[in-house]
Amino acid sequence: LDIFAEQGGLSAVVDRHRRLASAVQIAVRCWGQPGALELNALHEEQLANSVTCIRLADGIDANEIVRVAREQFNVTIGTGVGEMWGRSIRIGHMGDLNAAMVLGALGGVEAAMRSLGVPVGSGALEAAAIHLAATA
Repeated sequence: LDIFAEQGGLSAVVDRHRRLASAVQIAVRCWGQPGALELNALHEEQLANSVTCIRLADGIDANEIVRVAREQFNVTIGTGVGEMWGRSIRIGHMGDLNAAMVLGALGGVEAAMRSLGVPVGSGALEAAAIHLAATA
């Protein structure tokens, strides 16, 4: 049983994960314009196609963002691991998901952050959608 055959083969799956990861990373860069958050990977070659870790400024409770995203917007994200616990959030973009699911998750995460008063830049969803449309 080739689980990748119905998805166009392994290279198509890897390309999809790369495309979805890029959309999330583009959104995070937009959110980070006010300076309250940034990609944890500081160099392009360190970015992963599986999960994006977002480092938060001091005073922003990552666990509260995770809770509000889940309870109010039905989006499950992770908090940081190890020394990043409570200081970062993680958005996964690998597995059986598509562009619409990623855009929905980004909307829920942004809504959670905005409802908590986290300063986020505008245009993240639009930038992610433009990227996804251009790379479809």
